[in-house]
Amino acid sequence: MSDTPLHVFLVAGEESGDRLGSALMRALREVTGGAVRFSGVGGRDMAEAGLRSLFPLGDLAIVGITSIPRRLPQLLRRIRETADAAIAARPDVLVVIDSPEFTHRVARRVRAQAPGMLIVDYVCPSVWAWRPWRARAMRRYVDHVLALLPFEPKALQELGGPPASFVGHPIADRVADIRPDAAEAARREAAPPVLLVMPGSRSGELNFMLPVFGETVTRLQRSIPDIDVAVLAVPHLARRVRAAVATWPVPVRVLVEPGERNEAMRTARAALVKSGTGTLELAVAGVPMVAAYKVGRVEEMVARLLIRTSSFILANLVLGERAVPELLQGDCTSDKLAAALLPLLRETPDRQAQLAAFARLDTIMQIGTLSPSRSAAARVLALAKAHQPR
Repeated sequence: MSDTPLHVFLVAGEESGDRLGSALMRALREVTGGAVRFSGVGGRDMAEAGLRSLFPLGDLAIVGITSIPRRLPQLLRRIRETADAAIAARPDVLVVIDSPEFTHRVARRVRAQAPGMLIVDYVCPSVWAWRPWRARAMRRYVDHVLALLPFEPKALQELGGPPASFVGHPIADRVADIRPDAAEAARREAAPPVLLVMPGSRSGELNFMLPVFGETVTRLQRSIPDIDVAVLAVPHLARRVRAAVATWPVPVRVLVEPGERNEAMRTARAALVKSGTGTLELAVAGVPMVAAYKVGRVEEMVARLLIRTSSFILANLVLGERAVPELLQGDCTSDKLAAALLPLLRETPDRQAQLAAFARLDTIMQIGTLSPSRSAAARVLALAKAHQPR
């Protein structure tokens, strides 16, 4: 490997993995001085970084559970094609990125047919939250995990999973985009307060969250008549969000573009957010919040059987404490949400407690001292150099 460029075969299954993959490719070029070549499966971002994908990433997209039977033959074919291409390429390392439903099936097939190939999983599956038995199963086909969250290597070890390294979360690279300058910090404290509402990015989430969030805004408006409400929406659901918020009692700004989203993060006094990765982003931005989630009765029953975690809020899991109120299912009501939010829109001990907790995140996540993509690249390079054919 010392006389030839490092060959990395990358497999991403969706857009979030494509973004991680492109950043990893650019960082690998830096740490190897350009002595690296790539092959595999990716999307637009990885193509811009120099990857010629085996097939379009859109071939893996499934919209709605009813489309699974129709798309299953194509998905299985793409799994076989990807694994066969990796085996034929004989790379120094196979890096599978997120989307375990696709990428782990590729990894298992490769391990069965090419047991000596080094396989690295970039993004730890949430085995610490649900279906923990997956961790032990991963040992059979994953040699090392690159974890985005600081608690994941220990969690994997305790569950009997493969070894892992914390390489940092991509949010760390976006700190300058979501934290306020002096003028924006002053706007956070000025009247009227900006309330950022994040109802989710999936159609099913909007079904449950938009009605109760609208009722919550109605209650808040009674106490703060001039409240400035901004709602985030993904492009393909923006029309639906605009139609829903048109019935709310206050003027609402619907924000779709990334720049608008970032500006809202920098000026919001508080946020009402559907539980998920958005809670960690808000915490890093220093925005106090209330997190909520609601699903149907069947989904709730399944979740209670499968989910094993002390909190559903990513920010709380990283902090190791329940800093953010989480109102789920029966507790996800407009009166409870409004009661929890109102103190965060004013100068109160509740608001200060969250801000104090969020101030610890830079140390916990090594923000400012660790470049996630470069750290991941350095780890991939070290693993490839240390790997000996079996």
